[in-house]
Amino acid sequence: MSALTLTAAPVDRPRQTRWLLRLHRPALYTWAVLWIALIALLLALDGPVLTAAADAWRQYRSCTMSERCSYDQNAILRYKDYYNYATIALNVLPFVLAAWAGAALTGRELESGTARLAWTQATSPARWLAVRLAVPALGVTVSTALLAFLHHRAWTASQGRIDTAKDWYDPATFHAGGPTLVAMALLGLAAGALAGLLLRRTLPALAVGLVTAGVVRWLTELAIPHLWPPVTRLSTVDQGFLGKGMVVDQGMVTASGAHVPPPTCDSVRSCATAFDRFTGRYNTYQPHSHLWGLQLTTTALTLAVAALLVTGCFLVLRRQTGTLRAARA
Repeated sequence: MSALTLTAAPVDRPRQTRWLLRLHRPALYTWAVLWIALIALLLALDGPVLTAAADAWRQYRSCTMSERCSYDQNAILRYKDYYNYATIALNVLPFVLAAWAGAALTGRELESGTARLAWTQATSPARWLAVRLAVPALGVTVSTALLAFLHHRAWTASQGRIDTAKDWYDPATFHAGGPTLVAMALLGLAAGALAGLLLRRTLPALAVGLVTAGVVRWLTELAIPHLWPPVTRLSTVDQGFLGKGMVVDQGMVTASGAHVPPPTCDSVRSCATAFDRFTGRYNTYQPHSHLWGLQLTTTALTLAVAALLVTGCFLVLRRQTGTLRAARA
């Protein structure tokens, strides 16, 4: 009997994985098509589309006001559109994963009774949930990491060549081109799975998973400027604000050295009078050199929230299956 038990136990694990992949095969195929399309688009943004747009911008810069010249405006607009399409698609991925996880990964299986069927076939609820989280998480990590790498490479190649290229601190660009994309995708997966376990119904779980991912993303946007020690530069009133980057705070410097918000005025004369009482300006911001510090800190915090959501998944499942066993007894 012990020998039979030893040989049966390892067979259960690959069977659960194969069943999961077979059950969600349409979603897997859809993800594969989307992933390949995004890879092709990002490679184009780092290749022929970028080259054509850079040449057009070079032609545009060589133009003077005194002469008529031509440049390939379509190439410039094409690059802008393709970049926006790719960046928006990458930022939407965590929400897609949250919706899928809530609606199909856990919600539909609990609503249809597929999960209970698996639990009666020598598969514990904990293993059932572990497979449904680990297998998609592995695929999501690998695929989104490659997309983030290609996006950052395409963005880097555009710097100094595309005049309308996005700054690194543009929110969509920031998340699409770094490890935060992977962390956000995993968080969306965990949020959707927890919503499915709690609600046990497809459509409500889909909605709650989306809302949860959106709230975390919104809180992340508020926190990012403060996750790394910023830089402060002082300037005279006439110089304006010095330093370029992700703005944390801006304002005026008084004679005593205090930092206060800039005054509000509605005319040139009132503005001149209002600014006379200040000795300078201050600009507190995150420079480009802080990009990876902010990326890694944001990633760590997002993964910590995702881990809490995963823990919540197992706690909810244990409570539900414990109640089920008690009812049967």
